[in-house]
Amino acid sequence: MRIAEPAPVPGEVAGGPPLPPDRTQAILEATKQVAGLLKSGGHRFALAGSVAAYAHGVPASLQHDTDFAVLREDEDAVTRELEQGGIKVRRAPEDWLIKATCGGEEIDLIFELARHPVTEDLLDRALVIPVDSVHMPVLAPTDLMGSQLAAFSEHHCDFGAVLPIARALREKIDWEALRRDNEGAPMPEAFLFLLERLHVIEPREELP
Repeated sequence: MRIAEPAPVPGEVAGGPPLPPDRTQAILEATKQVAGLLKSGGHRFALAGSVAAYAHGVPASLQHDTDFAVLREDEDAVTRELEQGGIKVRRAPEDWLIKATCGGEEIDLIFELARHPVTEDLLDRALVIPVDSVHMPVLAPTDLMGSQLAAFSEHHCDFGAVLPIARALREKIDWEALRRDNEGAPMPEAFLFLLERLHVIEPREELP
């Protein structure tokens, strides 16, 4: 009688080495776990960064950490909440965030977005939308793009990483507000001009 071979466990191929992990799904699972703890504790927050763009429908293969915008005055309470949930939290050298590790993935809990403090108004504008089936507050598209523009500098100016976000969310973003907020800032103005030349947004003089 032939004995059936055992079925391979998830993440393995029969007769071969384990498959590499799905990094995007691993980041999403960590995101959902942290968001669940913050929600259950009643803490105010909003998903930011590349995972927020993904939540708004921007195609992405996530490879980096998850960013959560939180109020600075909630730092101690958020730290306790995550540690009680079994998540390791550590102080960062920078004074504008704390870092956590969840399921092997890095989590940044940020008090400032590109040198702009996280405020209650910013969190009030966040949209509660599903992130891989779990509803949570996510930065509004205009605020998300604003945080990307504000991060541009002479030392960090990766237009290529932000261009797909602008293309995907262009109908949801208040571009005139972003023009006003970034008037006189060379790098953001250069990016907005690039978007005009690529016909992603209308030139300023053609706006009503």
